Amino acid sequence: MPDVDLSSVAAQVLWAAFALSVAFGAIAQRTHFCTMGAVSDIVNMGDWTRMRMWVMAMGVAIVGFNAMVGLGWVDASETLYGGPRLIWLSALVGGFLFGAGMVLGSGCGSKTLIRIGGGNLKSLVVFITLGLAAYATLRGITAVARVNTVDAASITLGTGQDLPSLMSAATGWSKTTLAWVLGLGLGGAGIAWALAKPEGRSGNTVLAGLGIGAVIVGVWWVSGVLGYVAEDPNTLQEAFVATNSQRMESLSFVAPVSYTIDWLIFFSDTSRVLTLGIVSVVGVVVGSALYALATRSFRWEGFRDAEDTANHLIGGALMGVGGVTALGCTVGQGLSGISTLGLSSFIALASIIAGAVAALKYQVWRLERMV
Repeated sequence: MPDVDLSSVAAQVLWAAFALSVAFGAIAQRTHFCTMGAVSDIVNMGDWTRMRMWVMAMGVAIVGFNAMVGLGWVDASETLYGGPRLIWLSALVGGFLFGAGMVLGSGCGSKTLIRIGGGNLKSLVVFITLGLAAYATLRGITAVARVNTVDAASITLGTGQDLPSLMSAATGWSKTTLAWVLGLGLGGAGIAWALAKPEGRSGNTVLAGLGIGAVIVGVWWVSGVLGYVAEDPNTLQEAFVATNSQRMESLSFVAPVSYTIDWLIFFSDTSRVLTLGIVSVVGVVVGSALYALATRSFRWEGFRDAEDTANHLIGGALMGVGGVTALGCTVGQGLSGISTLGLSSFIALASIIAGAVAALKYQVWRLERMV
């Protein structure tokens, strides 16, 4: 077997992931793609337009990822979302904390990066708070609490927790066949639902749905195909190059924010290297900023008062703790995770939405009491 130039493979992975993340940032800035905004629009105004964006993006991601599984290019078991250990309570608790936090912080992790690119200084504070809280939940005091409490409540399945693996074990059908059937069926249903109403067929909705979904699939291909090495010359084992988890990854914006802060602080430490997660964080900010500057929509924005500051600090902390506990955010679990059809992703997504709805209802209750 010829020697593999890992540095060359890593460079290709990083540049490709950066380019796709720039596209994500620009599309999201252009279309106002935002999960928190989608839930808020429904709760406060009954407007489902941005939810149709998100569901269409989900559908595209599901179809794309499972098509790659069906073709034999990737395997959900090689991701964070498809393993046999189902940490259901972590997904529930972490998802709820994240959902509430994104309401208080005026947007999820991806929206925080997009708003930074547009000149929002409040989101810069959320970014730092989220990153530090996430780091503590990965390696610090809240990590100990997480491991000893919610992570202990788990179920070990006899196969991977992605639906094609589970159904293959139950029915005897091949996993690749089921990936085609479930991917096209569930993903296609999501796309069809999004397009069923006129607002789902508007330019921005289609651009966001197709564009964001395609970026998620593209990053899966970058890490799982372009960055896959069958035999690492150093370990003689298979490897996924330039990922923090040493597994196949797509976009997620909680743990990678903490990795970005860590890389910036310990830049002189040669053991700290760029990864797919870090360049994706930077890429989203760059893409958003480029679009905002090109359209002259870039505006500096600061905090309104002390209560506004406190809400964003609390929101950032809740997102950092919750996102790591749930293994992802509205993009990490709601798009990348859902595309693998992993059970924990469905649990986390439902809990994120529940947390967001609860926080929105709380905000309405507070406003009514102040009147």
